[in-house]
Amino acid sequence: QSCHRPAGASQEPGSRGLPEGVEYIPTRKKGKNPMKPVGVAWYSLYARTRLGYLFYQRQVKKARERYPHGHSTPQPYCFPGLKILPIPVLSNNYSYLVIDTSSNQAAVIDPSDPLAVQAVIEEEGVMLEAIFCTHKHWDHSGGNGVLCQKHNSCRVYGSALDAIPQLTNPLADREKVSVGCLTFKALATPGHTVGHMVYVLDGGPFGSPPCLFSGDLLFLAGCGRPFEGSPETMLASLDMAMGLGEDTLLWPGHEYALECLTFASLLELDNSALEQKLQWAVQQRQEKRSTCPSTLGEEQTYNPFLRTDQPELQEALGLWQGAGEEPDAFRARVLKEVRRRKDLYQAT
Repeated sequence: QSCHRPAGASQEPGSRGLPEGVEYIPTRKKGKNPMKPVGVAWYSLYARTRLGYLFYQRQVKKARERYPHGHSTPQPYCFPGLKILPIPVLSNNYSYLVIDTSSNQAAVIDPSDPLAVQAVIEEEGVMLEAIFCTHKHWDHSGGNGVLCQKHNSCRVYGSALDAIPQLTNPLADREKVSVGCLTFKALATPGHTVGHMVYVLDGGPFGSPPCLFSGDLLFLAGCGRPFEGSPETMLASLDMAMGLGEDTLLWPGHEYALECLTFASLLELDNSALEQKLQWAVQQRQEKRSTCPSTLGEEQTYNPFLRTDQPELQEALGLWQGAGEEPDAFRARVLKEVRRRKDLYQAT
């Protein structure tokens, strides 16, 4: 499988729209997301009890039957000494195998389906030294145990604030971990869960942009639900991620691009960057191709969860900053309204 190396630091959306005579109908219900039927009771069962794990196992079984070769066709990304392999798992998740090609040492981010991840490890002939878990939810951490049994030297990294299965090495905010020549920095990004972390790969030694493995903090044109945090908490976490720089490659935890872009297009009707990205994503998904990565610079042009400071979005939502209201307090209010509308959109 050939590697794709992005020109500059971004993956530019194509200029093609829908083929003539083809009508685009959003396929929001095609891939089941276990977190959609969310209420307080359901979330507690999923995140905190064995019933959640049993539900996760059912999801894995059904996804393997429905998508024996994965829900999408990913494209490996290569730089001298570095290889990043997106692994499509479950119905819309991504795990990532990150390889130091000089030593054949590797790390995996969020191994949802251990069989799918192990197959790629064996195909690449690498040694798995680390699992980086963004958060405790089973669709991101469910494969930790099986992989640790197969790879005795493998360590599991994540936040001690989340009940991450098989956690061996709790990480503090901004702590760095090396795997061969790979250096990852953990950033605490609470909101989706209290202990949610993202991981930033230093691309400098390889001539690569930084790589953000964002879990359920940030998606292409979307962000995760704040199950265990306030809008203010989620806003601070998003701001931290956006401080990494516009050329940073975004590797999200889910293939939600079409749903998120379609929703965003209902908010900003005259956003040309959004329109172009949506047309590109439609083409990608018609061909079952992955939509990742994007860049943080791109995301700022069309992701409504990152555009809370933009007058166009504020006006579209019918929100105005109150007299004496702090700018970040107003942005949190905008974020809360975008989230509310997105949740209603998902429910339809």
